[in-house]
Amino acid sequence: MNPSLLINGARGRMGQALLAAAAEAALPVAAALDAGDDLEAALPAVGAVIDFSVHGATRGVIEAVVRAGRPLVIGTTGHSAAERRELAALAARVPCVWAGNFSVGVNLLFALTRRAAAVMGEDYDAELVEMHHRFKQDAPSGTAARLLEIILEERGRDENALRHGRHGITGARPRGEVGVHALRGGDVVGDHTVIFAALGERLELVHKASDRAIFARGAIRAARWVVAQPPGLYDMQDVLGLK
Repeated sequence: MNPSLLINGARGRMGQALLAAAAEAALPVAAALDAGDDLEAALPAVGAVIDFSVHGATRGVIEAVVRAGRPLVIGTTGHSAAERRELAALAARVPCVWAGNFSVGVNLLFALTRRAAAVMGEDYDAELVEMHHRFKQDAPSGTAARLLEIILEERGRDENALRHGRHGITGARPRGEVGVHALRGGDVVGDHTVIFAALGERLELVHKASDRAIFARGAIRAARWVVAQPPGLYDMQDVLGLK
């Protein structure tokens, strides 16, 4: 389907990429909004909403979209786990795709990470390294957060197992710990490496993004898909049929 779109966060880097991707896909953009614009007034004229704004605006966006009964795609990151759970329950009142990363390659990485974490028990130490451009506001990235969730789910552990960086005399690495390392610099679009290391061998799953357009194209694909779905919360695994 080819819904008319409302793109929220249109003046940001991803917003500009979304506008270009919509044009590439011949999807009409009925509204391109940013902070201070009247979202409520624009909603009646659109078929679907794509939000790539800031995490502090997500609740207001979801509430407005739910009132208007429009399908929603959310790519905004930076929420705590508790915020994410609360907002996800609200967003599920309409058809909503919420993903930390809309890249096809990254979503395959999610599936491969789940399989590797299931096969490789805690004899394999899990570490995650991500790198993004110097302007990124949140850490770890939304993609990294999802990869960590997958590892914790497969290992039956909670957020207390996460270790964000190391410094000083840390002692031997505890069994079950999951290391997290966020690097920032330059214009890196997004690199993610998941490492499973045991005595004698190491597996690394790596994805490197060189063009923000891959995320925008995935979000456009999600918008086309979600308009045909019943209310509920979905992710790109659903959109791509990877579940």
